[in-house]
Amino acid sequence: MADLRRAVTYETAKVRLSREMPRGAVRKLLTDHAEYGGWELMRLRRHRDGTREVWIRRKVIKVNNRAASMNTAAGAGPQLFD
Repeated sequence: MADLRRAVTYETAKVRLSREMPRGAVRKLLTDHAEYGGWELMRLRRHRDGTREVWIRRKVIKVNNRAASMNTAAGAGPQLFD
């Protein structure tokens, strides 16, 4: 029997933030990325010079080509306009 579980793959991004950026602004930036972009905090490092290095990640969702072609052929796409 085939193993149907798939490994989760992530897209990662590394951001370096200035030391002049206040803590509240960093929190707001990361919150917005998490809420609207689906990103999650992976690691945050603060250097001695005050700069911050932030690693964020989000899951990569792969679409099954057969299922996608069946949905578009049946007209199951999203209705944007009436």
